[in-house]
Amino acid sequence: QVQLVESGGGLVQPGGSLRLSCVASGITFNIYGMGWYRQAPGKQREWVATISSAGSTTYVGSVKGRFTISRDNAKDTVYLQMNSLKPEDTAVYYCQFWQIGHGNYWGQGTQVTVSS
Repeated sequence: QVQLVESGGGLVQPGGSLRLSCVASGITFNIYGMGWYRQAPGKQREWVATISSAGSTTYVGSVKGRFTISRDNAKDTVYLQMNSLKPEDTAVYYCQFWQIGHGNYWGQGTQVTVSS
């Protein structure tokens, strides 16, 4: 059974940092590209960052230079280090990967709130 479990969200002041984690199970983790998405209240889910199976990374423009996606294949885990957080980063953050024949898998999400 495929499962993605996120953790690490919380309340942080503007300018602060958080590190999100997503542990995958039921898959051969190291062959998949992994992504982070987010959904703010009243908005559509948007792509944030992706890391390929080879470790190459891409980011949405609004987080470039502030967020870093990484992976630890030995722990079947993908991370999102978020620095210099802004109120507009407030959202539920989801871990994701895409599998042929199934489509997207999603975690349950973790809430990130940036507020003073």
